[in-house]
Amino acid sequence: MNLPHLSQEERADARTKAIAARTLRSQAKQDLKTGKTSVAAVLLAADGEAALDRLKVCELLEALPGIGKVRATVIMSELGIAPTRRVRGLGVHQRRALVDYLGHKQ
Repeated sequence: MNLPHLSQEERADARTKAIAARTLRSQAKQDLKTGKTSVAAVLLAADGEAALDRLKVCELLEALPGIGKVRATVIMSELGIAPTRRVRGLGVHQRRALVDYLGHKQ
């Protein structure tokens, strides 16, 4: 697969968009870690924000206090969520199950 040739201006625009998306995802994870926001709020915000849409579910879970890689994997397995799933790929029932599970466990 050949990548399209981009001009310097197009590269700069793409770089700026990528940095903004990474910053937004990082801020959402930090807010989860500090308790400023909830998983339900992040899932709701992801509906309107493409950058949050691309956040991996395992990263979302690992941002929560007390949840590491192993526990995130166990939670996703219990809920039937694939390990490589991103927020965008979650169905309505999976979103509800995730929010309910985290609400009861914390």
